[in-house]
Amino acid sequence: MTPDSIKRYARHLVLKEIGGPGQQALLASRVAIVGAGGLGGPVGLYLAAAGVGHITIIDDDKVELSNLQRQVQFTATDIGMEKAIVTADTLKDLDPDINAKANVTRLNADNAETLLAGHDLIIDGVDDFTSRFAINGAALALKTPLISGALGRFQGQVSAHRSNGTGPCYQCLVPDIPPDAQTCSEVGVVGALAGIIGSVMALEAVKLITGAGAPLCGKLWLYDGLKAEARTVALPKDPDCPACKDL
Repeated sequence: MTPDSIKRYARHLVLKEIGGPGQQALLASRVAIVGAGGLGGPVGLYLAAAGVGHITIIDDDKVELSNLQRQVQFTATDIGMEKAIVTADTLKDLDPDINAKANVTRLNADNAETLLAGHDLIIDGVDDFTSRFAINGAALALKTPLISGALGRFQGQVSAHRSNGTGPCYQCLVPDIPPDAQTCSEVGVVGALAGIIGSVMALEAVKLITGAGAPLCGKLWLYDGLKAEARTVALPKDPDCPACKDL
């Protein structure tokens, strides 16, 4: 690392759980973030700040006025612009030494493996189950670890999956699309919650990349913002899971 890099990442370098080897792992890692909205924004900002060397932002949406209540990576001047491009540019402004790439594409079951191939970690920051299932299926096929987050109203959750068949996958948690599934636009969400859940997702990513601590693999972290309470519950592998039962 250069003298500037050592100064930039000094707070990581003094952590025994990360140190020089962990920071080198972050610099060499390739992370795909699907969704550049309420969750993808804080995840991207913190991973760029952490020095993740290659970040791909996948999203086909454009910035809207209603996004600004919680998607703090955008400003009013970004309205009408592609979220992926604005986010990637912001991450490069944060750390010009990283490679942040925008992919203005809607991920689906047909292109998910192609879009996500070549990454060391996948972040699921989308808000619909069809996309979540496509991401999970691609992660399993590619044997790439996956971190998934969700939020609505005042509640949020985070889970991590090694996607190698040894533990639960995302569909062990949600086997089928819930018949009453609703998006944030339908149920509402307090803006600061996106920062909380996205930050926990970013922390889990750093832990998985560096080997620090115990990641949320096989567990589900639940947060209730109204009560200011959090709990972690076990997430067992479902032997009848439609996505991973044959792995």
